[in-house]
Amino acid sequence: MPYAVAPTLAFQLRITNANADEIIHTVALRCQIQIEVTRRRYAPEEQGRMRDLFGEPERWSHTLRSLLWTHASLVAPGFRGSTMVDLPIPCTFDFNVAATKYFEGLIEGEIPIQVMFSGTAFYADPDGVLQVAPISWEQEARFKLPVKVWREMMEAYYPNNVWLNLRRDVFERLYQYKTQRGIPTWEQALESVLPVEETVSS
Repeated sequence: MPYAVAPTLAFQLRITNANADEIIHTVALRCQIQIEVTRRRYAPEEQGRMRDLFGEPERWSHTLRSLLWTHASLVAPGFRGSTMVDLPIPCTFDFNVAATKYFEGLIEGEIPIQVMFSGTAFYADPDGVLQVAPISWEQEARFKLPVKVWREMMEAYYPNNVWLNLRRDVFERLYQYKTQRGIPTWEQALESVLPVEETVSS
């Protein structure tokens, strides 16, 4: 969603009523969105970037599990038969969130997504009387989100930047280090404490 205040993806959902003759007044959906991490392969470089989430690749048979991405809700307007609606998914660039670590660790390819639905449908019976029906968690949809779509979205909102969330005491120590030495930017403060990369000459 290019004009959203915060990074937001819009998933298009088709909602279809089994009885095409009924008039649906509205559908209130609750959605649980999961990343099915076991449904794709990982390049060696991606495996290295996933250690923070799943440990060493040798242990992935025990540690690789689906990740909960987020919950979302949606109210679909009235329709007959079927309709298309957008499901907005707010995205964060906070690296304390497992989904962000996972997305950032991927280089290319697709992200397998599973959306599970519940909620309530309000419809009219043949006599025009309003009826209410629950929507079971058994209703679900799968989708493969291209990694480049997530990267392009984050680059549009945070060009050449990432967000790092620190504990208050750690931030205070870094702030004092920066001000006492007269270091003008946070990047320069971090670079001054990080080890210098060594260049290997042949």
